[in-house]
Amino acid sequence: MTTAIAEILEGFEFLEDWEDRYRYVIELGRELEPLTEDERNEENRVHGCVSQVWLSKSVENDTGKGPILFYKGDSDAHIVRGLVAIVLAQYSGASAHDILETDIENVFSKIGLKEHLTPQRSNGLSSMVQRIKNDASAALALS
Repeated sequence: MTTAIAEILEGFEFLEDWEDRYRYVIELGRELEPLTEDERNEENRVHGCVSQVWLSKSVENDTGKGPILFYKGDSDAHIVRGLVAIVLAQYSGASAHDILETDIENVFSKIGLKEHLTPQRSNGLSSMVQRIKNDASAALALS
């Protein structure tokens, strides 16, 4: 994922029409590195999403920051794949402590995302975030 969350927020600022914003979300999803077939497994699948969503994680320990979590993600739906890209722009490469302290709802509010998603997509988005926060808690417990 090459687009930082700040760049994504900036991109949304220039788009007033929600049709253009949806296209932007889809474009963000196209930037994701594809998962291998092996990574599309039940362990990586995010439950609670109507679409198929997978998050593959790796953890590195940094003596100063604690566990750092890195993610790759994918979905079988274009808009959801873009939502995965936004979530990963915020969380992938962050320390477990930072993940747990980050208020992603603030990011979603700046974009206006929650008001323009179906309830199913909002639930899926929440499931992705909760999965990452659970991973962060587990990584801290093991460190």
